[in-house]
Amino acid sequence: LAGLRRQLQSQRQERQSRLQELMRRWANQLQDSVIAQRHGRPVLAVKAGAAGSLQGQVHDSSASGNTLFIEPQAVVGLGNRIAELEAQEQKEERRVLLQLSAAVAAEGDSLMAMQDCLAQLDLGLARARYGAWLGAVKPKLGTECWQLKDLRHPLLVWQERQEAGTAVVPVSLQIEPPLRVVAITGPNTGGKTVTLKSLGLATLMARTGLFLPCSGTPQLPWCEAVLADIGDEQSLQQNLSTFSGHVRRIARILEALSSLGAAPVPALVLLDEVGAGTDPSEGAALATALLRHLADQVQLSVATTHFGELKALKYDDSRFENASVEFDEVSLRPTYRLLWGIPGRSNALAVARRLGLSEAVLGGAEQLMDEQGTSSVNTVISGLEEQRQRQQEAAEEAAALLMRAELLHEELQQRWQQEQQQKQARQGEAQQQLVGSIREGRKEVRQLIRRLRNPKADGEAARQVGQRLRSLEQEHAPESRPQRQHRGWSPAAGDRVRLLSLGKAAEVLSCSDDGQELQVRCGVMRLTVPLTGIEGLQGEKPAPPEPAPVRIQGRGRRSDSAVRTSRNTVDVRGLRVHEAEAAVEEQLRSVHGPLWVIHGVGTGRLKRGLREWLSGLDYIERLVDAEQGDGGAGCTVVWPR
Repeated sequence: LAGLRRQLQSQRQERQSRLQELMRRWANQLQDSVIAQRHGRPVLAVKAGAAGSLQGQVHDSSASGNTLFIEPQAVVGLGNRIAELEAQEQKEERRVLLQLSAAVAAEGDSLMAMQDCLAQLDLGLARARYGAWLGAVKPKLGTECWQLKDLRHPLLVWQERQEAGTAVVPVSLQIEPPLRVVAITGPNTGGKTVTLKSLGLATLMARTGLFLPCSGTPQLPWCEAVLADIGDEQSLQQNLSTFSGHVRRIARILEALSSLGAAPVPALVLLDEVGAGTDPSEGAALATALLRHLADQVQLSVATTHFGELKALKYDDSRFENASVEFDEVSLRPTYRLLWGIPGRSNALAVARRLGLSEAVLGGAEQLMDEQGTSSVNTVISGLEEQRQRQQEAAEEAAALLMRAELLHEELQQRWQQEQQQKQARQGEAQQQLVGSIREGRKEVRQLIRRLRNPKADGEAARQVGQRLRSLEQEHAPESRPQRQHRGWSPAAGDRVRLLSLGKAAEVLSCSDDGQELQVRCGVMRLTVPLTGIEGLQGEKPAPPEPAPVRIQGRGRRSDSAVRTSRNTVDVRGLRVHEAEAAVEEQLRSVHGPLWVIHGVGTGRLKRGLREWLSGLDYIERLVDAEQGDGGAGCTVVWPR
């Protein structure tokens, strides 16, 4: 096959060369200097009047008849040879493909198994990437309870991240046996339907092996099916109203449940606005009967409703529970938070008022509610909501106090461990010093003894030895040393300090330019305190701020008003510390007077590294920040001695 293709390439190049040569010779007889293709053969566009003077085979003509497309006789033989080679090439290709197909067929089972394996790997990788993008966690399946903390709808998460939408308000659900039915009430646009969809989608995601966008470890039972009646199914083509659409879908749900086995069926049923679209009294009766039937047949059913009759089912049957979506009475807007144990109010009048409905109409509606006694029920529900709010605030305050106590305990534990480590270090250091002193003392005493034993020793030598022994005794005698005071320290941003006025720990946020004041955070408060009003967590006192550096003006040296130019400026932004040190050192050799080093602000690592290195050089007098117009904190002025 490779040989045939090489021959084809050679023949085609030769034919192309001959055609170009003929085009140059026949230029006056040609209509166009382009090699065209007719019926798979290369042709030249020849003027009709000159066709008799040229030998070749006519393959086509133009619509006007003024141009004939002729294959020159000089390349006809090459064209025939090329056609033969192409036919041989196709035959050889078929032979090679047949051999390859036979080889593949021999390994067909292995290749199919490999394809299935790759498909599983690809699916697993897609699940993992999607879970990582969602920030999802692995669920625990097969439990008897539903425990979903901070559940978020994936579509809302996508809108928040991709379309800069509003922050997603998560919902939390904890449903344990014998609970079978949850009735969610509350205002329209409050998030009831989103809660249904989030629960159903989480169940389906867990079934397909996807991680769930929750906090902690979500737990839920295995469901054979998720059956939902959400939205309006009215249809002009099928002659269905809103109510008839709901009924038809509920009928299909009940039929599907009957085919899944004996009760209770391991399934999840979701009903949106159950019993809506018809007379309220009949709709409430139908919804009540339906939910009681589902409580007998299904593991869990969740329904949204505005019927007050469904709110009272939990007080007669332990398998029922109420939940509601929270509504802010001040802003007249829903908060989208799901509350458990308390039925919610529809707040239809409040929502209508927010949407701009006439006050006259709203006033008439409120009067009718008072006459019908509906307002008293809403007042009771409102009182329950206020009580729940107070209990929640008390629980949050208790949680905050517990957290503070845990932080204090951890802080004390760390302080005790540090003190123990420091004590052990001091004891070890003192022991080493004592051993060293004893060793040196013994060595010197032996030398003094040898000196006294010397026959040439006189009274003066004995006196000197006695003085030295007394001095050694004084050096190693125990002394009553005063308690060592803590050395001064300079607080920095991020340090933990104690406020003397409050007796509480706080975190340093920033220091003033003169170092006399600090901005600290104590709990949720931000305070500005003087340097003398704090101390370290171990009792150390802060050192007073250093005075401004005294600028010594030497003879012939430039003053601080030296002018910055391109010659006395070096830009080291983007360099590593050791690279910047080399650049600055090279520049210092060539300048006389101050050097402006531009390092930028960034994380401050480059600035700190350069200043630590420059401070250790003997020929550097001082380092100061540049004027604001020359870069401020992003530029250091280096003054050599």
